[in-house]
Amino acid sequence: MDLGLRGRKALVTGASKGIGRACAEALAEEGCDVVLVARTAADLEKARGEIAQRHNVAVRCYPLDLSQSKNVDTLAAECADIDILVNNAGAIPGGNIAQIDEVRWRAAWDLKVFGYINMTRRFYALMAARRQGVIVNILGAAGENPDFDYIAGSSGNASLMAFTRAMGGTAPKDGLRVVGINPGPVMTERLVTLTRTRAETRFGDPERWQELMQGYAFGRAAKPEEIGWMAAFLASDRSGYTTGTIVTIDGGGGSRRSAL
Repeated sequence: MDLGLRGRKALVTGASKGIGRACAEALAEEGCDVVLVARTAADLEKARGEIAQRHNVAVRCYPLDLSQSKNVDTLAAECADIDILVNNAGAIPGGNIAQIDEVRWRAAWDLKVFGYINMTRRFYALMAARRQGVIVNILGAAGENPDFDYIAGSSGNASLMAFTRAMGGTAPKDGLRVVGINPGPVMTERLVTLTRTRAETRFGDPERWQELMQGYAFGRAAKPEEIGWMAAFLASDRSGYTTGTIVTIDGGGGSRRSAL
């Protein structure tokens, strides 16, 4: 399906790998010029070269830490004309309340929770001035199915779910849309790290992490591109009446838990 995105400009945070990279790939495949943002310059440059070669679109990179508001201001000044913003930067650590101290909790939220809020604040205003634009927030299914062993992430994602719905509900008056995606388990380096933490808590051995991945829907975690394709669709006019909505992609995991 041609999503009608060719020629639009998209900015993706956390874009050097994992879900963010998949979102950038999907948008570039549809003909969007893309701006890639992440903290590691070498990873960004690698992604830039591969995406540009594969999809023949313009690709720019910004190696920035979005937990710092000044870097959000830099992006807003230099990328004011983007049509699509995908907020994805941030990896909140696994662990329960005894394991995640205040310093780690605040640092994680500064990047993901306040990073999303600050990026939305700046780019929503720019988009509203043109009455054109879509913001897609990549959240996490733990926000709707809280996990004590991922308490900082569950709490942060629940907050961003409320934020996305509140922004998306009022966005049509400005000609905009704000939507979210709640991925469940996705086969990324981050998933392995979180699962190792859970395995250490449960078994006392992080090397037993693969045991905790048994029983996933279809016998696997989601592929990053399955999230990227949904992000591209939600950002397109094919989904033009969708706002204030959060799409959960978790292989039905939440529904199975609810039925127990």
